Amino acid sequence: MTENKHFSSINTMFGLTLLLMVFTGDLVSPVIPALMGHAAADFDGMGLADWAFPGFLFILGMIIPFSIGKRISEGQDNFTIAKHILRNTLSLLIIGVLMINSERVDPELTGIGKNLWTVAMYVGIFLVWFKYIENDRNFFTINGLRLAGVIILVALIFRFKSGETENNGSLIISWWGTVGIIGWCYLISALIYLAIRNSILNTIVAILFFLVFNILSKLNLLGSLDIAKPIFGVVIDGSIPLIVLSGLLTSLILKKYSNTGSLRTIITIASIGVLNLAAGFILRKWFVISYVQTTPSWALICSGISMLMFTLFYYIIDIKKLNGWTLLFKPVGDNPFTTYLSVNFLYSLILTSGVPVLFYKQSGVTLVVIIGSVIWTLLMAGMTILLVRYGLKLDLLSES
Repeated sequence: MTENKHFSSINTMFGLTLLLMVFTGDLVSPVIPALMGHAAADFDGMGLADWAFPGFLFILGMIIPFSIGKRISEGQDNFTIAKHILRNTLSLLIIGVLMINSERVDPELTGIGKNLWTVAMYVGIFLVWFKYIENDRNFFTINGLRLAGVIILVALIFRFKSGETENNGSLIISWWGTVGIIGWCYLISALIYLAIRNSILNTIVAILFFLVFNILSKLNLLGSLDIAKPIFGVVIDGSIPLIVLSGLLTSLILKKYSNTGSLRTIITIASIGVLNLAAGFILRKWFVISYVQTTPSWALICSGISMLMFTLFYYIIDIKKLNGWTLLFKPVGDNPFTTYLSVNFLYSLILTSGVPVLFYKQSGVTLVVIIGSVIWTLLMAGMTILLVRYGLKLDLLSES
């Protein structure tokens, strides 16, 4: 991701939200309090996990004006930037599809165990999307490694069988997975920013557009678009783009007002955050607050929480310069996909090996499970710091 030296709060909050995703994703146990996980589909409310991913998407939206804006300032034309956006999107969609289908592997029909198939998949992903240091001497080596990664992924795709009737047991894209959703959100938000640039008014119009889409979708008034939902469901639903664009709007306010006074910036962003919260609770009369149902009330409340949290981070880190504690979060925020995919890769390796590293998950004691997940999350943050220190990181949503 773009290194934004002026607003360290952005990358720090990016890292924190990703580590919250790792933490809540690791909390898989019946003894975990409901407030720490995902609320049930029919429950009117939110748990910590119901904000973690939206919080990550919000910060993704905040980064777009800086990353795309950098390319614009370098003189790149819209066509060149659009190609860059499409390349990043395609990469995320491919990885997302592979990851969700790794859960569907039928070992007998595929001829390879589910965990081993998944480990090989991550090896292929890392070989293809690794951020290599390229020069004239290693051109053939690097492209050879990338080709090896492509061969591994293609071979896994052709061997894949789920044993299900859906799609004749081959790969499905009925759900894009976490990484695929990020890809769709990045595509829509980046193209919108490329079209309207730093216009706060037009960004608000785009947010309202997706809010209306989300409301119409939940009222079942978009039936004519059902045929497109298997592919474009994330966009048609409207809630996820709304959250990402809210982050984009926050950055535009930050860019416009931060030079004229931090107090004005904080008041503006916090006020919009409060308005989002109020609108979300007003809509609660018609739509329950639900992550699973991706309701407009949930989307607005998540955006409001994220705006208020960011103002706090901005005040502490960028205004007061109290940033010593960010050393753990910022490297993760600078390299989110290195962290996220490495964590999932490590999970697969542990499951394949059978070594009881995740023994704490089997405990019936709530505190043991929570402490175990906290330690696991901190270790994953430390792993990212080590990987980046030795130049081992992925080239996803890069600026190259």
